[in-house]
Amino acid sequence: MKIAIMGTGGVRGYFGAKLAKGGNEVSFIARGEHLDAIKARGLTVKSPLGDMHVTAPRATDRPSEIGPVDVVLFGVKLWDTKAAIDAIGPLIGPETVVISLQNGVVEDELLRAALGKGHVAGGVCYSAATLQAPGVIEHANNLQKLVFGEYDGRRSARLEHFYRACIHSGIDAAISDDIACAIWEKFVFLVGLLGSTATTRCSIGEVRKNPASRRLLECMMQETVNVGRAEGVNLAADFALDRLVFCDQLPEDMTASMSRDLERGNRLELRG
Repeated sequence: MKIAIMGTGGVRGYFGAKLAKGGNEVSFIARGEHLDAIKARGLTVKSPLGDMHVTAPRATDRPSEIGPVDVVLFGVKLWDTKAAIDAIGPLIGPETVVISLQNGVVEDELLRAALGKGHVAGGVCYSAATLQAPGVIEHANNLQKLVFGEYDGRRSARLEHFYRACIHSGIDAAISDDIACAIWEKFVFLVGLLGSTATTRCSIGEVRKNPASRRLLECMMQETVNVGRAEGVNLAADFALDRLVFCDQLPEDMTASMSRDLERGNRLELRG
């Protein structure tokens, strides 16, 4: 398959590298020092599942140099979303599907408005991958999963094709028949993890041990469940409790990216 990675950060870069090593024609869209490093030395991934090096990948900051592809994996920072949507026009052919791997619940609405509903499928990714240095991605554990689906619930040929490409590339993948629910399920967890660790400046282990902050974590997730259900999303009423149990299984010292950005004085992704 021809695949474009729009926003080659840690997570998207990891999946792009896996797909490239799996024999797909992958183009990496990046910028700055990261792009320069990829062009000069290729893309390196350090992972407990096995290190990878993509030699001489196709990398650019201009989608117009790539042309139409089968799949666009779309993932940029919140503030870059509109500019990135405007930039991916040259990647879109008659059968192209764009799968957003951002963490909010409204970005797909922007994509559908700009590209048309037929070009957009929903997606969720699970991977602890970050940029260690320009051109180098560090994958922290064994978690590396993609979930995607058509918004009407059908198993389309284009997503079946992409699913097979993922499996062949060693990616844990699944096609969801209720992708809106899958997106909200991850959002519930992220609101709790990001909100609680950033607000308290503590790790998730410290948050869950203290009765007051543990209650804050649960309430954040329950409020998100309530909003999703009010929007018509098929979330279980007790899903926040399910995620609280999941949080109890996370590494003691884990914090969210927003918490780390806050500590470093970086711009924050305050999203919906």
